[in-house]
Amino acid sequence: MVVFFKKNNRMKKPDNGKGKGLFHKGGKAGSDAFLSASLDKTVAEIQQILGHSDDLVMKYFKVFGQYEAVILYFSNLVKQDSINHDILKPLMYVPDHLKDRNRPLGQLADMIIKETLYHSQAYPERSREKLIEFILSGETVLIIDGMTEAIHIGTRNVEKRSLSQPETEQIILGPREGFIENIQTNLALLRYRLPTPDLQVKTMKIGRLTQSTVAYCYLKGIANETVVQEVEKRLSQIDIDAIMDVGYLEQFIEDNPFSPFPQIQSTERPDKTVANMAEGRVAIFADGSPFALLVPVVFNQFYQTAEDYSSRFLMGSFVRMARMLALVFSLIFPALYVSFISFNPELLPTEFAIAVAGGRAGVPYPAVVEVLMIEVAMEVLREATVRLPKQVGGALSIVGVLVVGQAAVEAGLASPITVVAIALTTIGSFATPAYSAAFALRMLRFPIMILAGIFGLYGVVIGIIFIFNHMLSLRSFGVPYMSPVSPENYQGMKDVIFRAPLWLMPKRPSFLHGANRSRLGKTIKRNEFGNE
Repeated sequence: MVVFFKKNNRMKKPDNGKGKGLFHKGGKAGSDAFLSASLDKTVAEIQQILGHSDDLVMKYFKVFGQYEAVILYFSNLVKQDSINHDILKPLMYVPDHLKDRNRPLGQLADMIIKETLYHSQAYPERSREKLIEFILSGETVLIIDGMTEAIHIGTRNVEKRSLSQPETEQIILGPREGFIENIQTNLALLRYRLPTPDLQVKTMKIGRLTQSTVAYCYLKGIANETVVQEVEKRLSQIDIDAIMDVGYLEQFIEDNPFSPFPQIQSTERPDKTVANMAEGRVAIFADGSPFALLVPVVFNQFYQTAEDYSSRFLMGSFVRMARMLALVFSLIFPALYVSFISFNPELLPTEFAIAVAGGRAGVPYPAVVEVLMIEVAMEVLREATVRLPKQVGGALSIVGVLVVGQAAVEAGLASPITVVAIALTTIGSFATPAYSAAFALRMLRFPIMILAGIFGLYGVVIGIIFIFNHMLSLRSFGVPYMSPVSPENYQGMKDVIFRAPLWLMPKRPSFLHGANRSRLGKTIKRNEFGNE
């Protein structure tokens, strides 16, 4: 099996660490700068780099009452009780089991880490740059006079919000937990649902200033190793000052940035992430973002929800078909309306055509201008509703539509049938589960309407052909975007328009080229009475 990947010209080649990190501007320190044996000199060099911040704590004391030492940490990134009881208290007083033993300086680091500290995360470190990164990330650094290596202790404790129901992916059936901004909590949610040694988590730091932790996760033996390597390659080539959200990563690693269609799926649901990883996909997380990125993806994923699989297959298939009908409505319904009214009224029933013509009698401009005007007004109203507070946004969305629509009809700016058509289109766009895919359809709606206003029904057909040709040319990490429709795959077609019963889908999607395609054991065949 061979997977071809499109060359990404937006990412630089790896520079082997040059030009990155805290000292990328050519400071005195570097990756080969080690600690001095002098405590005062080391502290002065670290303080020169970190500056004189009020939240930087430097606590001087004597280890076992004998060796001069200092601990450095940022007070707003640690839990002070842990510093006092787990670090300072055992270090300032000699433990009973060490009172009668010699405590030479050369063995002091091992003695502190293995026999003294009440902490599971304590490691020696000689690099000054690494120690600076540890302090900035919320860890505590212990420096002892006369030693050329320090000890960094994992004490990071950042306040985070509690787990809550995902705001952007509402469902009726299924789990209610959603990701939060803390990456460790998000990875813990994955581990909770995937207690298997096959779950592999790889992390890296991206962002010269933010040094954001980015993790990509996959199931070993299920995910395609070629895709995993490509994900690592694209992430490692990102060279930017700051990473604030996984959306920053998406813009660097997607195959075609000029396409309106998303080639990477984002989700804030742990159950959806695990389900996609079980099919062979890779999940990407960034510290500070409550979303995960899933790669590779195909188009049919964007109108599917986790609820489709939690419910019985008849219910899931029916809801999915209704969702697809709404998707078609949101894309071409206004264009069809314009083409029928302006160019092809003979396709409408006579009574309906007469009623439409009577409703548009007072409108002074063509149908395409009328539809574009009302559509733009709806888009502006939708954006205003999203940005307003919840207490005001709900009232504005209802009152705004009623008042603006009725006023436009009475003023002769639009006909009643046009308002109804645009309302159905807007409702259809709300039915698309993925916001990025719904936004792509909203953008493409306008050029199709313009084509319909110029060429009529032929323009609509031409626009749809161009859209499908573009979608057929797209790839997501080497996977054709329209799989399993094109290239056609019988097993994959069971989960496109209809959702087949789970026991009729024993294989994972073939277009992912996973190492292990079987996901179902012995299939149980049941007769009409429900017995085996």
